Amino acid sequence: MVEPIRILLVEDETNFGAVMKNYLEISDFKVTLCINGKEGLKAFTSHQFDICILDVMMPEMDGFTLAKEIKLKNADVPIIFLTAKTLKEDIIQGYRIGADDYITKPFDSELLIYKIKAILSRNNGNSSSYKTVFSIGKFSFDSNLRILSIDNIEQKLSPKEAELLKLLAENINQILPRETALKSIWGDDNFYTTRSMDVYITKLRKYLKADADLSIENIHGSGFRLLQINAPYN
Repeated sequence: MVEPIRILLVEDETNFGAVMKNYLEISDFKVTLCINGKEGLKAFTSHQFDICILDVMMPEMDGFTLAKEIKLKNADVPIIFLTAKTLKEDIIQGYRIGADDYITKPFDSELLIYKIKAILSRNNGNSSSYKTVFSIGKFSFDSNLRILSIDNIEQKLSPKEAELLKLLAENINQILPRETALKSIWGDDNFYTTRSMDVYITKLRKYLKADADLSIENIHGSGFRLLQINAPYN
């Protein structure tokens, strides 16, 4: 049985923290919630985590200080900062400490899920339980090596092609919201990135046409769906 991804969530707003914890657990993550920096450091010292999500403004110990302490104990663990602070200096400070991402409140909870998955994919050496190889119809797709193969024929994908196919494969037969994909991969959902993603979708359709049971549907007003006939369900 695959172990769930272990998340340390440190958030002093109790209601917001509880809602986040529930949402992450519904998405199959194992979450430890702490309400201040000192509790967060104690939890990190006592248990192993695959990723940390830290609020910046907290009593007892702020998120930046907590992150520094965490990095002293494990320099490789990924960190996401959550904050209402949007000053450039604060964001830069977060990245200098070693943040993998910096998300300002309010934010889309679904987008957070994709950011967590993207970060763990990049750091998969620290998260061996995270899935990187997918069976898509008759194809095998290695998202780390960016190789899509069928009948011993390999297609090397570009980084963005691989990221997009990975998101589609993770949500096979389900709608992948256009905005979610754009912000996760391109960091923006403006006109130009939207047109760029459409080009990548066309390329992926071309790669997958060798399997007649696969198709990428454009769901008008919503996003895309990688449709696999008789797809196995987990």
